[in-house]
Amino acid sequence: MKIRILGAGPAGMYFASLMKRHDPSSDIVIYERSPRDATWGFGVVFSDRALEFLKADDKELHDYLAPHFENWPEITVVHNDTHVPVAGNGFASIGRLELLNLMHAFVERLGVRIEFESEINSLADLGPADLIVGANGAFSWLRAENEEKFGTTVDWRANRFIWYGTTKAFNSLTLTFRETEQGVFCAHHYRYKPDRSTFLVEVQDDTWHRVGFDTMSPEETTAFCERVFAKDLEGHAIISNHSQWRQFPAVWNERWSFENVVLLGDALRTAHFSIGSGTRLAMEDAVALFKGLRDCPTDIQAALQRFQQLRLPPMKKIWDAANVSIRWYEDMDRLVPSLSPVELAYSYMTRTGRVSHDDVRKRDPQLAAAYESLHPKEFA
Repeated sequence: MKIRILGAGPAGMYFASLMKRHDPSSDIVIYERSPRDATWGFGVVFSDRALEFLKADDKELHDYLAPHFENWPEITVVHNDTHVPVAGNGFASIGRLELLNLMHAFVERLGVRIEFESEINSLADLGPADLIVGANGAFSWLRAENEEKFGTTVDWRANRFIWYGTTKAFNSLTLTFRETEQGVFCAHHYRYKPDRSTFLVEVQDDTWHRVGFDTMSPEETTAFCERVFAKDLEGHAIISNHSQWRQFPAVWNERWSFENVVLLGDALRTAHFSIGSGTRLAMEDAVALFKGLRDCPTDIQAALQRFQQLRLPPMKKIWDAANVSIRWYEDMDRLVPSLSPVELAYSYMTRTGRVSHDDVRKRDPQLAAAYESLHPKEFA
């Protein structure tokens, strides 16, 4: 089979590896517009459950990546100066560039060709192929040029975020909320190397305007965020990698393919970073597309229909939860001042509706008991 893939991110590369291992005679080329060692952002995170899925689907790749992960058994919610650890929430992280480089090497050893710095702007540039995979990210030109065929909707959310790193290595995935005169600041931070952490800062739109970030230089913006989180950074610097304020696009497509063209990963749908499932979803997309083609090897249309049939139910649950999570953060200027540290941690854990009070009891009996003591009438 002749397969052409747009985008050398986790979705495209993982799909290529699955197909090449299944059929070494497959002619697979991945086109990536960026240089080999370029990436934006810092670390990416996987829940323990996500790694269990990967190990079940692909033990070879899991065992190849596992030694490179940083691991921790809990998350922490910080309400100003009060830290509330929440047990039963294991995660692992890795630098985004390290993950990409590991996967580049993995697929190239299989015989997949990656064409870096290849600016493909039309389907015609790809030439004839049995299958064309659009795995070229949230701002995919392929999807944008075919929105009617895919049934695309893009909902730009109000909050602003900026993706930084820092030289401080945090001991767990941490959500730090700090109240300021201008509004609440949230930092999503976690270690991805022994001496590096992701440090993503998020604020509501009103807060962003009150601070005046729209008129600040990148250096002034970084310095302001360092002052807000000075107690948390403990003298460590915030690191920028062409970091800039963004708003999150909640992307959805009713139809995932047309003719021999199909979308994967963020090109297909975006899941808000607050649930830490973007890379997991991209890789599970790849598994489902591979299974569709494996089940229907001689009929591309049937294979693409099978892909959507297999993948839609589990993916839609996570996507819906991610959108609920977005709205929780969009209300943090009200939530943080009105809730105690325990209540904020509990609200965070139960925000999507997928974690019940019984689930909290199982994961962290201390948090459940602390919350029950604050709301005795609910649990009488």
